[in-house]
Amino acid sequence: MPSTPAMFSVRTGERAGQDSRPSEDRVLVTPAGDAVVVLDGVSTLSDERPRGGWYADTLGALLVDRLAADPRAELTEVLHDALVTVTGEYALVPGASPAATVTIVRLRDRVVEAAVLGDSPVAVIGHDGTARVFTDPRLAALVETRPQAAEYRRRLAGGSGFDERHRELLRELRDAQMGWINRPDGYWVAEAAPEAGRRALTASWPLADVAQVLAATDGVSAAVDDYRLYSWEELAAACRTDGPQAVVDAVHRAEQRDADGRTWPRNKPHDDKALAEIVVRPPATGPR
Repeated sequence: MPSTPAMFSVRTGERAGQDSRPSEDRVLVTPAGDAVVVLDGVSTLSDERPRGGWYADTLGALLVDRLAADPRAELTEVLHDALVTVTGEYALVPGASPAATVTIVRLRDRVVEAAVLGDSPVAVIGHDGTARVFTDPRLAALVETRPQAAEYRRRLAGGSGFDERHRELLRELRDAQMGWINRPDGYWVAEAAPEAGRRALTASWPLADVAQVLAATDGVSAAVDDYRLYSWEELAAACRTDGPQAVVDAVHRAEQRDADGRTWPRNKPHDDKALAEIVVRPPATGPR
């Protein structure tokens, strides 16, 4: 008698960065529970509708439908095809469209697969509790070299707060990003260029080696990469003990204690946050 395939058990945590505006981060799960999609929506420069939340909802639903329809499709092709549809159906124009980072985690044939497009990482936790982190560094590598990034961090550390000059520096960085978006010498993100789907970074791990997977937007991963509140191993343990919603809330409270960004210089006081904790249930082996 063949063994029963392992499945995902998924828990999520989400929180808007501002109480006055809904979150533009999304977590979606396929009906079979074998794939998770995490998106971080980005609105247009003019901040007009359609917004990043609409885009994340629309693209996310298309991705879930395609993952459910063909569980063996290449993740980059799933993403490419969904981008073709959302771009065509809504007549989206490159440079004037909302956008989103996309992370997909899927269980297939005793393998855990992931695709990342943008700065929403995946942390794969082994049975010994150690983490292997998979991320897309392409945008960060460009931003970190810009003088505006160094200036806003220096000013915040000096006590300037999130003032008008800070907002000017962010606008300058955003303008620079628009010159790099979806270009071979820049970075790739889900927007109105379907080719970006095929430029997603992919990885896979043997299912037998995986106990837990975390997929997070950068509002959560900042707690590891920037604030040093957790290591990835510690964040995974907190998810197991307290649940991902408690982790998301803890990150938000830490930011509240640093309201002026002096301790942790960052773009804004609070970012939207989304976190999926995926626990891999091992297969139940029947009699031979």
